[in-house]
Amino acid sequence: MASKRAFEIAFVGLKPGIHEFSYEVDDKFFAEKGNPDFTHCAASIKLQLDKKSSFMLLKFEIGGKADVTCDRCGNPLAMDIWDEFNMLIKLVENPDEMNEQEEDPDVHYISRTESHIDVGNWIYEFVLLSFPLQKSCKDEEMGGPQCNMEVLNKLKGMETSKPETNANDLWKGLEIFKKAKKTKDKKI
Repeated sequence: MASKRAFEIAFVGLKPGIHEFSYEVDDKFFAEKGNPDFTHCAASIKLQLDKKSSFMLLKFEIGGKADVTCDRCGNPLAMDIWDEFNMLIKLVENPDEMNEQEEDPDVHYISRTESHIDVGNWIYEFVLLSFPLQKSCKDEEMGGPQCNMEVLNKLKGMETSKPETNANDLWKGLEIFKKAKKTKDKKI
């Protein structure tokens, strides 16, 4: 990463309309922000900024690849990432107060006196959100050369060795009360 200023956009000098920016981020970018659960990340971000008189619409298109750890077998897994995110930036007199009150995470307020916006934190968040929640190979690829067969075999063994509970065992203790009630009903 060149510098922190690489992610700042001087929007004051831009004419109203659509402007495009592109960014490339790698492991260095993520190491500075925190320890992500992936490695060898190469993400491309295409940012489309639509400037209006009192607000800006930002559209982030995220694409790239990274190595993650498979949730199923624990081996490294190469994963494609792709997603789109939209942000609305409004120029207001009291941005701190407005940001505290705003419930929509896709709306951000900045002061009318600002001249730059820093998109670095949004890029970081949006790349992280581009990964699926469950990181594993497709079912048809499971057991392939990239999988840890030892772990998969242990998981399969755990599936078949589950003790089966008999539904009757659950109600066994209640039979005593059932018989006692029948006996009591016959006496009455």
